[in-house]
Amino acid sequence: MLKLPPVSQCSELRHSIEKDYSSLCDKQPIGRLLFREFCDTQHDLKGCIEFLDAVAEYEVAADEDRRNCGLQILDMFFGAESAVPLPEIPSHVLRECRLRLKQDPGKDDFEECTRIIHNYLSGEPFGEYQESPYFSRFLQWKWLERQPVTKNTFRHYRVLGKGGFGEVCACQVRATGKMYACKKLEKNRIKRRKGEAMALSEKRILEKVHSRFVVSLSYTYETKDSLCLVLTIMNGGDLKFHIHNLGNPGFDEQRAIFYAAELCCGLEDLQRERIVYRAHPDLRPGFSHGDPGRGDHPRKSGDRRLHGKFKEKVKREEVDRRVRKDTEQYSEKFSEDAKSICKMLLTKNPKQRLGSKAGAAEVKAHPVFKDINFKRLEANMLDPPFCPDPHAIYCKDVVDIEQFSTVRGVYLDTTDDTFYSQFATGCVSIPWQNEMIESGCFKDINEEEPEEDMVLNIEEKTYPRPKRGFFYRLFRRGGCISGGPSEKEELPANL
Repeated sequence: MLKLPPVSQCSELRHSIEKDYSSLCDKQPIGRLLFREFCDTQHDLKGCIEFLDAVAEYEVAADEDRRNCGLQILDMFFGAESAVPLPEIPSHVLRECRLRLKQDPGKDDFEECTRIIHNYLSGEPFGEYQESPYFSRFLQWKWLERQPVTKNTFRHYRVLGKGGFGEVCACQVRATGKMYACKKLEKNRIKRRKGEAMALSEKRILEKVHSRFVVSLSYTYETKDSLCLVLTIMNGGDLKFHIHNLGNPGFDEQRAIFYAAELCCGLEDLQRERIVYRAHPDLRPGFSHGDPGRGDHPRKSGDRRLHGKFKEKVKREEVDRRVRKDTEQYSEKFSEDAKSICKMLLTKNPKQRLGSKAGAAEVKAHPVFKDINFKRLEANMLDPPFCPDPHAIYCKDVVDIEQFSTVRGVYLDTTDDTFYSQFATGCVSIPWQNEMIESGCFKDINEEEPEEDMVLNIEEKTYPRPKRGFFYRLFRRGGCISGGPSEKEELPANL
């Protein structure tokens, strides 16, 4: 299912791909790995990668360890006895860095140093990388990434819920075994409701955002009847399900604070991409670019909503009135810090709300988050308050999920094809590459591919080739050929 093409088949891609260092060597996971493998073969570049890795560890260090960790980096890489080859960094930059570490160490203390290192790597080393077998291997993976995606790329399982234009079901990539949620947008329903622009906007926004705290879009494809978004599967269920369907309604405060910290990080990542998230008055989530439609500053303050009593039926006009006029009420379960941040976020005047001046940094600094190390949270290094049971399903039973009615009187024709081609574009680079790495496919295929597929005629330069894996040697010795997937496909335990 996953087979790299010969290097010769990637010649057109070699010339057409954008030669951007940040994208090819840092943001794209497979590109990042292969560029680092290349640097590891060059004595004068190996130190640069070691320094960048050390800084990455410093940034997620516990607060009490950060000062010592930072000073050790300075001594190791820039001390008088250091033998690590690095591009020259101005002495005043190092002095200022050491001073900050001694006074008040922060996660950005090495920002200028790392900028200089990346600037150096993006020059001549990046050019040499493009002439190496490692870049050829990257092009082979990019070719594979750009192959067509269809419904046959996946196994399809039970319905999980409903979206605005169709069902959401669980699915699994046949080649890797990774589980996803497939959100189906019925073509007839989109056309009846004139939802083409909204659907395309949702696709493009999800495609653009790569955040640990925002659902990722990994694939898009079309069938005869539907356009499909293949998204991160939330196997723990959503907040609403946990609040109202598991145990007593609501959460204890520490669990709520943890989720609030994650939401803060997600909103910050969206705003970094100039995307506004707003909760509509009917409590359905939505995305929009630019003006959120309330007259508030579009980048600093979003819509607010004030919940009534549990399961209270309230008209939209009444919700709007409460938001504008009423003062919210807090039960005795709220601590003073929890009450404080809610009041500051719900201040009627948007210019006086928490976050309106310094954005997410202002919110993160509130005392309610005093026990949250945000850098470690962003690196997925904090233990969550709840871990899903892999054998449980945190959503409604299939028989309780309401069926969609049939759309009649709508006819699809060739005028819709342009919209469909803009929507169904296949794999999304960063999530797809992460899937290849996390599933082990990247490692296995790199080891099993014949060496001659990676060889380039480069003037008297030699590079270590990937080692052949155990299964490659075993099959080669026994004359076996690895076949396709088994006809017997079993349902995963949690579905």
